[in-house]
Order: sequence, then C-alpha cells, then structure tokens
Amino acid sequence: MSEKHAQEDIKLDPEDLANHAKLEAGDASKLPGDQSPEDGHGEPQPTRLYKRRWIIVFLFSSYSLCNSYQWIQYGIIGNIFMKFYNVEAFTIDWMSMIYMLTYIPLIFPVTWLLDKKGLRVIALVGTALNCVGTWIKVASVRPDLFAVTFLGQFCCSLAQVFILGMPSKIASVWFGSEEVSTACSIGVFGNQMGCAIGFLLPPILVPNVEDMDELAKHIKTMFYITAGVATFLFILVIFVFQERPKLPPTLAQASARSMPPEDYSYVASILRLLRNKPFVLLIVSYGLNVGCYYAVGTLLNRMIIERYPGEEVNAGRIGLTIVVAGMVGSLICGIWLDRTKTYKQTTLAVYIMTLVGMIIYTATLDQGLLWVVFITAGCLGFFMTGYLPLGFEFAAELTYPESEGTSSGLLNCSAQVFGIIFTICQGKIIDNFGTLAGNIFLCVFLLIGSAMTGLIKSDLRRQNANRLAKEEAERRMLEQDYGATTQISSQPQTPSSQA
Repeated sequence: MSEKHAQEDIKLDPEDLANHAKLEAGDASKLPGDQSPEDGHGEPQPTRLYKRRWIIVFLFSSYSLCNSYQWIQYGIIGNIFMKFYNVEAFTIDWMSMIYMLTYIPLIFPVTWLLDKKGLRVIALVGTALNCVGTWIKVASVRPDLFAVTFLGQFCCSLAQVFILGMPSKIASVWFGSEEVSTACSIGVFGNQMGCAIGFLLPPILVPNVEDMDELAKHIKTMFYITAGVATFLFILVIFVFQERPKLPPTLAQASARSMPPEDYSYVASILRLLRNKPFVLLIVSYGLNVGCYYAVGTLLNRMIIERYPGEEVNAGRIGLTIVVAGMVGSLICGIWLDRTKTYKQTTLAVYIMTLVGMIIYTATLDQGLLWVVFITAGCLGFFMTGYLPLGFEFAAELTYPESEGTSSGLLNCSAQVFGIIFTICQGKIIDNFGTLAGNIFLCVFLLIGSAMTGLIKSDLRRQNANRLAKEEAERRMLEQDYGATTQISSQPQTPSSQA
C-alpha cells in the first residue's frame, strides 16, 4: 500500500488494485517503491530487482573461471611438467591439491570477512591475489624455478578461498526468490567452465616436445595468456562490481538486512549450523561427492595415459567432456529447482545417478575404446559436477537465516578435506593396484553419500520465510482494504446523493 493510501484510507486507485493483485499472485518482489509489504515495525519494506544483477553474476562467473582454470592447469599435462621441472608425479598432484589445502584453514576467517565487509571487498581481494599469482608464474618458466611456480599457484589457491563460497551469497543478495537457484547455477557455471578450459587448453598450448627451450616457450605463452585475462578481470571488478542493490530483491533479504549488526555473532552462527542435523548430513555427503570429483579431475591424466599412452590431448578432452556435461546439468538443475522447489528429491536423484555414472565409467575405462570413455565420462560429469549448485542451494534452504557464505564455506571445506584424502589415497591405489581399484574406491564412498543424502530431512526454511512474509503482507493489505471500504460505507450520505 502507498503512504498516501494508508493515511487517507478512503480511495483505491487502479495502481493500488494492480499491486494488490500482484500480492495475491505471490509476486511481492515486483511491487514498486513503497508499495511493498510492511516490515515488523509497520514501515514499508521496498523490494526491487535490478538489471545490474546479471552483470554482477556474470562478472563473478568470469573471474571464478579464470581462477578455477589454473586448478587443473598443471595436473592435466602432469607428465610434461614432470619432465620440465624434473619432479615426481606426486609433486605435480600437489599443484592441484594446494587449492584444497589452503581452503581448509582460511575459509573461516574469509567467511567472517565476507559477513563483516561484504561482497565487494571479497571480490577485490580474490581477483587481486589471482592476478598476482598469474604474473609470478610468468617469471617461473625455468627448470630450476619450480619453487617459484609453486608460489604462484599458492597465490591463486589463496584467491580461490575468496571466490568459491560466493555464488549462493550473490544469488541471495541480488536475485528474486524465483531465480536464486538459476543465479547460483550461473555462479557455479563459471567455476566449471574454468575447469573445462583447464582440461582443454594446456594440452593444446603445451605440446609434449623434447626440446626444453621450445617447451619453455610454450609454457610461457600459456602463462602470459592467463596473466593478461586475470589483469583485465581485476580492473573490471574495481570499476564494475557493486556491493549490493539499493533495495533488497526479496522479503527474506529485506528481513536479513533489518537485523542489527550487533545481533549477529559469527561463532554463534557456526555453532548453530553444526547443531543443525540435516545440514551436518549435507556437509558430509556434499564433501564425499565433490571430493570424488576433485580426485577424478586431478588424476585423470594418469588414468588415461596408463591405459592409452600418448593421449594427453584426449585426456584433456575427456576432462572437458566431464565438465561441460556438468555445466549443462547445473543449469538444468538450477532451473528445475526454481520451478519445483524439490530440493531433497532432486539432490538425492542426482547423487544416485552420480554413483551409477561412476560405476559405468569405471567399467568402460579399461575396454580400449576411447570413444566409449568420452560418452561414459560425459554421463558421469552431467551428474557429478551438476550436483555442485544443488548442494549450495539446498544448504541455503536448510540453514536460513544464517549467512549463505557461512553455509557454503562449510560445504566447500568438507569438499577440500575429502578431496585431499581421496586424491592421495586413489593415487596410491592406482600406483599399486591399477585404475580399476582406484575407481572402485570412489564408488564405495559415493554409495555412502547417497545413503546419507536420503536421511536428510527437507526443512526448506528460506522458502517458508518467503511464503509467510507474503501471506502476512497480503493479510495486511486486505485489512487495510477492508478498513477503507468500511470507512466509505459508514460516511453519512448527502441530500443530493439520497435524491
């Protein structure tokens, strides 16, 4: 209701009636200005969707892409980097695992910083670290400078801590309740696209040549391209990335903004989350699934080269197939969630299909038919990497009104822990017993994760909060309309009107 209408209570104009209809349709986010539902203090709570939200999420997706590309940059051509730097396979594995290791101790202070300083500060720090790391790598292209290239990768892994947990936060801060899952999927999409490019480009840019000078030239070209892109994105973030919209996009976000800062305790929030049994089950099951994905991605070069010698480029293409199929799965799952809100059912179905996909991929890897491996890897990727945004959004529902950055940070921390464990264990199993035994090892844990997902109670707190807020706003609107009608009917009629 407008302020004028609330004060006079004697007239309903066509605009008021149109806005009333929007409320009855459950579309409160489209009410203009002070036409939005009222808050607990009786004051109007405006909500609005800004076109800029798409620029923000796509910019985030772009710099997330640039960072995640570097995660697998070394591992997918591990045999080439082993030769150039004269190091062992396990050392190259750590170029990927450093991304996981740095995340574990740093996610809690970074999440606290996100809650205290907001999205823009986190975006600036993340892109700055990523940019610095890429230029350090440019200076490391000499066989005796492995420590320098590791330092560059370490800086990029620090940047990842400021990036990985942001998709659900950006979705909640900028997007309406009917599009948060799609927005979160777009944010995760950038991370997946970066992994896809990381599988595809390094084998093409750095061929397996014997001449060390020529090899150094190819590696430096790859590093220069990455540094140029990272610098451009850092400049864009400085001038384009905005903290939050002037008006909140949803009633739930408006309620979160109204909470006084002194009422929020980060430690208390963590403790509440760890007492939330459905969320704890999700933390472990999410970690098992994504940890398996990290292990498969890190060790893919070794898996393929063992069975198909000299196929470095095709190993990268198989990794690309896994991630691209997963990106399609992510977008489809995000749109499906926005339409159906079936978080538990969708998450469980995708998890079970991930297990099925892993079993089929394992059974076909040793058959000697590379084209079959492409197909089964694509099926695995559709569900395994398509699961990523589902976990974020299901967590946001189970933990509302806690910060989305905190819940997604705990999910990612679990994923990094399991990722390190699975990568090390599967690598040792492959070395001693072969690829088949290593993949069976992952299948066992995906089965455990599927069972745990089935035990999660579907308590959709964020959806319930939005529904209750809309019902309360509609009730207030109807009460005011009824009061206006009563006043009009109780006014004494004039002699002319009686005539």
